[in-house]
Amino acid sequence: MKLRHFIAGLAVSAALTGTAAAETLKWAHVYESTETYQKWALWAADEIKKRSNGKYEIEVFPASSLGKEVDINEGLSLGTVDIIYTGFQFAGRAYGPMGISGYPYVYASVDHWKKFLKSDLFQDMAGEYQKVTGHKAITATYYGQRHVTSNKPVSKPADMKNLKIRVPNAPAYTIFPLATGANPTPIAFAEVYLALQQGVVEAQENPMPTIQAKKFYEVQKYINLTGHITDSLLIIVGGPLWDRLDDGDKKMFSEVLTQAAEGNTADIEKKDKELVAWFESQGNVVNKDVDVAAMQAATAKYYDAHPKDVPWGKDVWDRLQALK
Repeated sequence: MKLRHFIAGLAVSAALTGTAAAETLKWAHVYESTETYQKWALWAADEIKKRSNGKYEIEVFPASSLGKEVDINEGLSLGTVDIIYTGFQFAGRAYGPMGISGYPYVYASVDHWKKFLKSDLFQDMAGEYQKVTGHKAITATYYGQRHVTSNKPVSKPADMKNLKIRVPNAPAYTIFPLATGANPTPIAFAEVYLALQQGVVEAQENPMPTIQAKKFYEVQKYINLTGHITDSLLIIVGGPLWDRLDDGDKKMFSEVLTQAAEGNTADIEKKDKELVAWFESQGNVVNKDVDVAAMQAATAKYYDAHPKDVPWGKDVWDRLQALK
């Protein structure tokens, strides 16, 4: 009897003070807790709690603790996760044109990518994705430009000819090597260091933070600034959550998540710049004399010759290129 009266008293007290239990939300991603993606997700969680006066409590689950990328994408529909970071190519599985950001030389520069994020094109694509999935793609954060590492300088398309280069086992990653006459060779990520060390492959491609973290610089002399893929991660709010938010909360979530994405982008850009000097201090050659325009032209020719290899139409391509 006393316990029942105590609980009833708590309920009356909460009603009188206007407080209510926070709604607990889950933000899932596959990146390590030490990476900037986790830092900014935690910042956003704290900011949303503050701005909502404690209405929302967001728990962030890094390092695939709630599943691999395909699992957390599915979790948005199931309602088992509420917010995720995910690659454009995963979103592209539901709505093909969203995959465009994962392809080589679709952007002329990082600034071109930033213009895309603020464009009507991105909003239109996000709207079509939402129609198909029910989920709200808020914005994206920079992941880094992918560069070729090798034991010889790679400065022009001819330098890529017959080069045996490790790529992830996905079609988008084979296009740049094929366009420049190289030999793309899919190898499991965990086996790349040994494959380079033993000469199974002659080169690989990844963003600079990954080249550092996986120690590829130890077995590759040259880091060639090809910048062939400007990679980024979407921040998506699941439909079950988005649909129950009122207009004020939708605006607040969008503002906070966009600020978090911009903060993370700045961190990644800063690290990219710092790593050039760091690699040089390790005895590597950071090859800045890459003829990127020639690499872009070779890739554009490949796109023209193989339209079935890309998941977007000419209208999307033309609108994106007009943003340069």
